[in-house]
Amino acid sequence: MKDRCLLKSRIAPIITGLLVVLNVSCTDKDTGMVAVRHFEKPEYQPGENGNNTVIKETVRVFEQGREGYHSYRIPSITTTPNGSLIAMAEGRKLTSLDYGDIDIVAKTSTDKGKTWSTLRVLVDEGAGTWGNPTVVTDYIKGRIWVFMSWNSDVHSQNGGSFNGKEYPPVTAWGDRRVFSIFSDDNGATWSEAVDRTEELVPKDFVWDAVGPGTGIQIENGPNKGRLIIPAGERNIYSDDHGMTWRYQRIPKNTFEGSIVELSSGLLLRNDRAVAGAWNRGRYRYISKGSIEGGFGNFSADANLIDPRCQGAILRMSYTPNLIAFVNPARNEGETMSYRCNMTLRLSADDGKSWFASKALTYPGIAQGQLCALGYGGYTSMSRINNDEIALLVEQVIDPSAGAAINRKHSIDYHHVNLNWIRSID
Repeated sequence: MKDRCLLKSRIAPIITGLLVVLNVSCTDKDTGMVAVRHFEKPEYQPGENGNNTVIKETVRVFEQGREGYHSYRIPSITTTPNGSLIAMAEGRKLTSLDYGDIDIVAKTSTDKGKTWSTLRVLVDEGAGTWGNPTVVTDYIKGRIWVFMSWNSDVHSQNGGSFNGKEYPPVTAWGDRRVFSIFSDDNGATWSEAVDRTEELVPKDFVWDAVGPGTGIQIENGPNKGRLIIPAGERNIYSDDHGMTWRYQRIPKNTFEGSIVELSSGLLLRNDRAVAGAWNRGRYRYISKGSIEGGFGNFSADANLIDPRCQGAILRMSYTPNLIAFVNPARNEGETMSYRCNMTLRLSADDGKSWFASKALTYPGIAQGQLCALGYGGYTSMSRINNDEIALLVEQVIDPSAGAAINRKHSIDYHHVNLNWIRSID
């Protein structure tokens, strides 16, 4: 009996070890990675440095009906190499519709978002649709890139009409195009838009969109400095600081992607599901992988309910290992009315779980009124420093107005720190 117990005690660790190896092997196979660095969940103690300051400030950046535009939608924000903030959006001139005369506009802040510059137009070429601004900053070279989607004023995604004019749907490759601009002086001046459709839009695509929101620059490992822009069914990337750009195809069933670098060396796509996939789960959809090894099929993340809307994910720090995520945390439906209850979350284990969450607040407005007043929608985040987040969030005056032509959109800026997210009201 003693020998049998001794044998069990010796075999048990071996079996456990084999199970661990099998688990790692399966994970690596799914993501296409040959190997990943060992990862242990770090212990995170908010406020352990003795600084218990809570930061929560809100400022209206883009106000509907002001500065020449009917509505502002689809935010994108970055922290510039000199520490300023650039907030970008679609400036929709005549209506809140997704098509028609739409420009890419921007404002700059030098005081962490307390005050903002006057509005400037980054791209405006006629009555066509410039959309989905997606920014990535190359902190090594000091260059800010913005990728955008474009279609002419005679097209829309699914067809439509406004003010007596018909907008037939995009039906062929090239009707929807990809452009980029850049700035080498923290957003003071910008290059002319460059058409990158031929190199970055697969020939089997009809409708296409980049982002929207933000891309990333790889901070660790052999690919340090790589720039990545999430796009529809692919990742756009550059290994030479934007001299050349390529794309990598990824599995289908999602769109409007966000991306983050994990502590293991992998990448995580956290995306909006397409209608069929969302109807089966009503969650965010995620996939891990790499540019070199590919990505596994997307699967629902049951920790993150979602009304089939764009969301944003952000690496805060590696030591401690912290990732932030924000989206409308509802899934009762998928129309504009459900894009509220904006919730910021923190993860210390690369998004496997979320140890803290906080519903976004607005000064002078009761939490119970935020959904009815349309506070929520598309978002974009940038890291000010390891403790502070710059966040843009949409607001629609009447989320139950029905057709988009009856809506009016603005965009708010929120400056928060980690202590606010973990604080208990």
